[in-house]
Amino acid sequence: MKNSSRGVTGVGVPLLCLAALFAGSMTLPDAVTQPAVAAEAEEEPDVPFGLPPVFFPEDNPYSSAKVELGRLLYFDKRLSTDNTVACATCHAPSKGYTDAAPVSTGINGQKGGRSAPTVINRAYSTRQFWDGRAPSLEAQAVGPIANPIEMTNLKTEKAAHGAVVARLKKNKGYQGRFAKVFGTKDFTIDHVGKAIATFERTVLSGNSPYDRYVNGDKKALNASQARGFTIFFKKAACDSCHLGFNFTDGSFENVGIGMDKPKPDLGRFVVTGKATDKGSFKTPTLREIEHTGPYMHDGRFKTLEQVIGHYSGQVRPHPNLGLAFEDNSSEKGASGFRFTKRQQQALVAFLKTLTDTSFVTDARFSDPFVRSAR
Repeated sequence: MKNSSRGVTGVGVPLLCLAALFAGSMTLPDAVTQPAVAAEAEEEPDVPFGLPPVFFPEDNPYSSAKVELGRLLYFDKRLSTDNTVACATCHAPSKGYTDAAPVSTGINGQKGGRSAPTVINRAYSTRQFWDGRAPSLEAQAVGPIANPIEMTNLKTEKAAHGAVVARLKKNKGYQGRFAKVFGTKDFTIDHVGKAIATFERTVLSGNSPYDRYVNGDKKALNASQARGFTIFFKKAACDSCHLGFNFTDGSFENVGIGMDKPKPDLGRFVVTGKATDKGSFKTPTLREIEHTGPYMHDGRFKTLEQVIGHYSGQVRPHPNLGLAFEDNSSEKGASGFRFTKRQQQALVAFLKTLTDTSFVTDARFSDPFVRSAR
């Protein structure tokens, strides 16, 4: 795999064609001309500038046909019991692959307890969801289908997954596509998860002003952004948690959010049962952070300015508080970092340099069931 300033390639033409093929309809074509032979694995697509190659699992290799199928499923509301909620409902490309709400809304208008984490660059993460309960993108992709708040009113995971597969099998268009990709029309929920996960592994954001700056283009950042860069990596050491090309270490931290509530969300503790994990949530990527608000696991902050303000003296104490907030040096306080107004503005300016301006509107990731405006 190679870096490309244009992002993931090799899937563009087929995906763009889908918008016209299924325009204005939730119906896939009935004509089935695909043989029941699984598509061979293809050379993996290029990645955006600034990102490393994406790992595709041995039991779920890349193919452009699988990406096409995954995109259809990602936007298809038939994955929910009442045909009202798709993956894209809570993870919309136009909203940074979130839903721009403090907490997400599922079937029957039910409200979840957490904000929708972005799908962007999830290819580089193993443990999925805010609490890390899913060990892979494949597991993550089918989890919401069986969630009684998100996408189903059926009582068991088996029933929910079975109902979705049965619904999809009634469509000859899906029959043909699953046959082409997996070599069988008798597909299962595992095949559904693999297709969606493959699509999600192509949702990559790089090629930002930051990437160009660290690769030698010193004009890529203005003075305020460059000042924020220095604060981020030196004074504040934000990269203690938000490190590497994807600006996350993939770990779980308690950052002093929500533990003062009468019934707090215990986060990672629910998965591990470890007392030290109470109130800990996954460190999110900062890629496209400008577009993925509101912020924190409960969506309490509407703006990046509020996020930086939280870390500037508003962190609530807790026994499990991350080590970065316990340092009582002159630069930091027991309740967080101490930033001047100018420093806060510079940090926000820097965070916005992690945006790939062409990414969110990339037609390759658009809804295939919506007619093109052209």
